[in-house]
Amino acid sequence: MTIQLGQIAPDFEQDTTHGRIRFHDWLGSAWGLLFSHPRDFTPVCTGELGEVARLRPEWERRHVKPIGLSVDPVEAHHRWNAEIAETQGYAPDFPMIADPDGRICALYGMIHPQCDASMTVRSAFVIDPARKVRLTLAYPLSTGRNFAEILRAIDSVQLTDARSIATPVNWQVGDPVVISPRLSDEEAARQFPQGYRTIRPYWRIVDLGGSE
Repeated sequence: MTIQLGQIAPDFEQDTTHGRIRFHDWLGSAWGLLFSHPRDFTPVCTGELGEVARLRPEWERRHVKPIGLSVDPVEAHHRWNAEIAETQGYAPDFPMIADPDGRICALYGMIHPQCDASMTVRSAFVIDPARKVRLTLAYPLSTGRNFAEILRAIDSVQLTDARSIATPVNWQVGDPVVISPRLSDEEAARQFPQGYRTIRPYWRIVDLGGSE
């Protein structure tokens, strides 16, 4: 199955390290980050899960609930969590989905047979409070994820949801943004009274200042 941007994230009920959950109910009114890792007790995944735990204040600030997944059983997740805490200094405090039969992996297209038919690639799905998929990423098994980029992308999506803007190449929080070409100059002037700079008729840049 191919998950496309804007579609409703498939719902499911499954066992996790925090008990059995129904995914949409678990999300509540929050954003979600559903991410898979290939196997428990592997080095790159151990570092990734420790990093997600370390970033807890960042997820909370953005109202994002992370949840992990692999094809290993819950018992293995619990044993591995103890080793993650020991080696990384941060214990995963978010649910880890157990998917030993691959049902959720198939639902979200997390196993890419031409890469490996038995393990998930490093998939990540950002889901908004309306249950819509807003960002998808797929890394190969050998490449650890850049969670700073995932946070940056979430910042962009949340910011642009609220304004008629887009974020340009290499944008970081606090940088100028691009005014939507759909806005007329008159409407742009109304929405951005601080003024903006026109590079081309379709390319107008505005500094939001402290309004982010």
